[in-house]
Amino acid sequence: MRAGIVARKLKRGPNAPPGRIRSVEFWSLETVLRNGHLLTFSTLLTSVLGALYWALAARSYSDDSVGRNYAAVAAMMLLAGVGQLNLTNVMIRFTPSAGHRSRRLVAVAYLAACVTTTVLAVGFVLLIPALSPGLMFLRSPPVACGFVLATAGYAVFVLQDGVLTGLRRPGWVVLENLIFALVKIVLVLVLAFLAATGILWSWALSVVVAIALANWLLFTRFLPRRGDSVPDRADTGGDPTSRYVLADYTGALFWLVATTSLPIIVLNHLGPRQAAYFSLAWLVAFSLYHLNTSMGSSLIVEATNDPPRLGAHCRLVLRHTGVLLACGVAVLCLAAPLILRIFGPGYAANGANLLRLVALSALPNLVVVAAVSVCRIRRRLRLLVGILATVCTLAVMLSYVLLRVMGITGVGVAWLIAQTTVAAVLWWRRAQWLPPAQAPSFQTSRGSASSL
Repeated sequence: MRAGIVARKLKRGPNAPPGRIRSVEFWSLETVLRNGHLLTFSTLLTSVLGALYWALAARSYSDDSVGRNYAAVAAMMLLAGVGQLNLTNVMIRFTPSAGHRSRRLVAVAYLAACVTTTVLAVGFVLLIPALSPGLMFLRSPPVACGFVLATAGYAVFVLQDGVLTGLRRPGWVVLENLIFALVKIVLVLVLAFLAATGILWSWALSVVVAIALANWLLFTRFLPRRGDSVPDRADTGGDPTSRYVLADYTGALFWLVATTSLPIIVLNHLGPRQAAYFSLAWLVAFSLYHLNTSMGSSLIVEATNDPPRLGAHCRLVLRHTGVLLACGVAVLCLAAPLILRIFGPGYAANGANLLRLVALSALPNLVVVAAVSVCRIRRRLRLLVGILATVCTLAVMLSYVLLRVMGITGVGVAWLIAQTTVAAVLWWRRAQWLPPAQAPSFQTSRGSASSL
């Protein structure tokens, strides 16, 4: 009999009926899917609203303005992703077991992310002539100040989603992202008179609203105060180690560079019009990646609360998410031109093949995300960094080569090759990261962190 079942039986007494134990196990397995579905619904909802946002932007602004502003938003996300030090994953991994320390953990994370991101954003604005001449409009003092503040705010915006996820509050993640998306849609229309920067300002002001709402809820209702009763967690490692944070951050940087640098590369090599076509096709296809990420986050939270079920949870996520992904990929591949026609005929003509390729790559990415999530749970830090570094290196290098030959479609080919290659190796060597389905016990070992 598995150790997890024995523990639950002891909690209910020696005479607990077997059917009751099985129902508890079933509910435990369903929780990882339920929370994952709520997180996925949040990202899919915001993706649909995001598509509406960019459709309105494409109709209200010129193609050149859309291309430049999307690249600016991508730069903002890149800098915020680097500046938040990957503390989002730290919040997801450690908030469930931090107890009364969670308020201090979140406050320190916010402060570190704001300071680091502000420094990076200021440096980026100063170096724009050398780094990305296509973004020179950000050098205007009012726009530069707005860009720096929006970038720091976006770092906090990303972090608070991790905190809400770690606290098992996925429903509030849905609400927060819904409000952010709706405010952004309204503002992009209201600010259309700012032809060159209206899109960027709509993001900046929407971030302020989302931060104010989410953190009022976090610090007044959700984060436990000293003296509150906090349930015991199976994982006693409620504080992250410096080695864990450093390794996880290094791996996340590789992923961030791979996903957010491509619009800037396209802008610098093919110009703003092709950057616009690339960006919106990428945006639609990448909605499938949100399903993988959401299920991976739910897997981490549930494994932190119930470590012995990691193997069963992981296999359940792979099977269940794989079926959903296959359906989503089929829809996007068949309807690619029709979907992109929402943004305009030029987007459908130039971006349909890119959309199909990126959508197909979401299938192998499921294996990549599952392996990375398990590595975070079990602190297999060297493997975690190796996986994400390989994906980034293959994707960026192949994109540089194929972009010159195939245009934006070449970036899709490069991305599909990178994801498929890494996923194939991971599946072939799955015994190195995927635990047995019926593991007798599981212990989060701090010793494995020292293997970095």
